[in-house]
Amino acid sequence: MKNSQHLKAYVQLHPENKMAWYLLGKEYYKNGQQGKANYCFNQAGEVYEAFEHSKVPAEMLREYEDGLLQAARQRHQNKQRMRRVLLTLVLLLLVFLPDAAAPGTLHGPGETDNSAPEIAGGAPADLPEELTATAVPETGVQPAPDPVKQSFTAQPGDAAGPGKALAGLLQSSQPTGSTAILRMERSGKWLIWKKKLPLEATLEKSKEGRIVYQSYNSAVCACQPPDSAELKKQAAGWQEDQEELAVLWSAMQAYKSSKGVLPKSLGELEAPFPGNWLGGTTPLMKAKFASLRAAASPAVPQVPAATAKPDTATATGIPAAVQGSKSPEASGDAAAEMPFFTGPLTIIVDKQKHRLAVTSGSVILRNYEIGLGGDKTPEGTFTITDKVVNPNGHDNGEFGSRGMQLSDSNYAIHGTNEPDSIGKDESLGCIRMNRKDVEELFAMVPMGTKVQITKGVLPEELLLPEEAYPSGAPQNQTNPHKVYHWLN
Repeated sequence: MKNSQHLKAYVQLHPENKMAWYLLGKEYYKNGQQGKANYCFNQAGEVYEAFEHSKVPAEMLREYEDGLLQAARQRHQNKQRMRRVLLTLVLLLLVFLPDAAAPGTLHGPGETDNSAPEIAGGAPADLPEELTATAVPETGVQPAPDPVKQSFTAQPGDAAGPGKALAGLLQSSQPTGSTAILRMERSGKWLIWKKKLPLEATLEKSKEGRIVYQSYNSAVCACQPPDSAELKKQAAGWQEDQEELAVLWSAMQAYKSSKGVLPKSLGELEAPFPGNWLGGTTPLMKAKFASLRAAASPAVPQVPAATAKPDTATATGIPAAVQGSKSPEASGDAAAEMPFFTGPLTIIVDKQKHRLAVTSGSVILRNYEIGLGGDKTPEGTFTITDKVVNPNGHDNGEFGSRGMQLSDSNYAIHGTNEPDSIGKDESLGCIRMNRKDVEELFAMVPMGTKVQITKGVLPEELLLPEEAYPSGAPQNQTNPHKVYHWLN
């Protein structure tokens, strides 16, 4: 019954929230109060019809209900604290200003007594007593609407994603906001991060706390979604930004793991070889370095954004509505916000399928075809210790244009002058890649990245975007003082 009480309190404050009415009706129905349930279902209107006859799973409703309940409980606690403060102030007034007002006459000039409450917008006379609420007096002055912040998140294409986004938007401190949910497909235990992910839905929070859910998946909503061209364009830009921020964030964490402190400047991550933690930087990295460093500092506690474990159901561990969110115009702001991917970038090599993937938690960002050496390629966990442009001074030699050494060994991930060996076991143990692929990988993964070589864990499907990650590396990442003898 506690859930019913909190939901009643919520609909008192937000009588226009038809989803809340629907959930309250479900609570009454579950408790055998059919009459009250029917009244709530009538208030829910089309929401009742949509959810009773739709394909939306119960998990989404539970996630949304949890968010409503948490918001209602928090509001109740805030009211309790406010009442105690007001009571204290009244007592102080009575002690120090005994003649100012008689006890019980707290109305000022012109104020009215709201002892006969009404539901805002009107209500039928047979409304259950516990569902009545005090109407908010109309002042006649409409405040200027707050600008709606457009956020983005990416979630699995199931009920859990929208549910988490709903809960997160309700818990957000922003008075208004809009979250666009992009859909990631599953491949086994992995979630696939493709460029231009499809738009699944939007959630918009009004100043009054009302949540509007708009599906853009015609197969689910059985509707004609609104035009989404501009929103999809913004979403594509958000995805590009999140890849760059993932690279910067991962480099900062790898640097800290090695040095014990975060880098003080971006220059410490893009120093000449052997200090080239980053293969290259972008304007966004320069704009966001200070805010990411602030977010990563232990002195500024942050809610983890996407520290997903490989076996988790979603790509993130926090409310999705605020995950890595930003306004499309906010690329250069200084707000300390967490990126979408806060799990470190990791390389996974699948010897069985001849695949090399770049991952963050349970999400695959890239999946390349590679050449290996069969049993000559060792299994285990390694770390990238050297990142070299044009190993041994050549971009067309046996190691190609890029090389990344694996720990203190003679094994490396590198290019090749034998492209026909990709997909086969023809190397002496190293991991061979096509030139375009190895140059993108070199730019994406920082020094200190973990490399796990194993079997049978990656999907067969290649994940190679048409527009590669920016991979122009400066020439100060060569190493003319060493001849590499990797087991090509």
